[in-house]
Amino acid sequence: MGIDAALAARLAALRAEHGWSLDDLAQRSDISRSALSRFERAEISPTAAQLGRLCTAYGRTMSRLLAEVEAEPPQLLRAGEQAVWRDEASGFVRRSVSPPHAGLRGELIEGRLEPGAVIDYDAPPVPGLEQHIWVLDGRVEITVQGEPQPLGPGDCLRFRLWGPSRFHCPGPDPVRYAVAIVLP
Repeated sequence: MGIDAALAARLAALRAEHGWSLDDLAQRSDISRSALSRFERAEISPTAAQLGRLCTAYGRTMSRLLAEVEAEPPQLLRAGEQAVWRDEASGFVRRSVSPPHAGLRGELIEGRLEPGAVIDYDAPPVPGLEQHIWVLDGRVEITVQGEPQPLGPGDCLRFRLWGPSRFHCPGPDPVRYAVAIVLP
């Protein structure tokens, strides 16, 4: 089963575990009932922003949700073995460098945004989620708690996330960054 089909099955299972109808989840996530149904049938894949809203509804990080659809990760992940997820609509590419693992509270991801790409997250998947974002190449503007922070190569932004956030790649080149996530 591919990652998109596994994600669809996990989304359907999560909704069933919570005892929610599609209408209930639509209200909680602000995503249309029809889109949710299509996600669960693997007819379409959610965008990064939509997946963020679903993670918020289910109280999970995006990494945790994606790890739930992957096999148990080994201790060592070679670059070619790391799971990659793409949101073609926003130009976001997410590599799970160090996925969630039993007994560990942290994870490491690599993000890449194309010039002009914007991703808005309405709320953190877990309130108080600690993040450390280190820009490797390019430029990005990250807005946390209403404060835009322009970042360039080598800059690091660290915070606990309590509200909405926004990632914007102003260009002219793509941005590549590492995100360290520590669960509260």
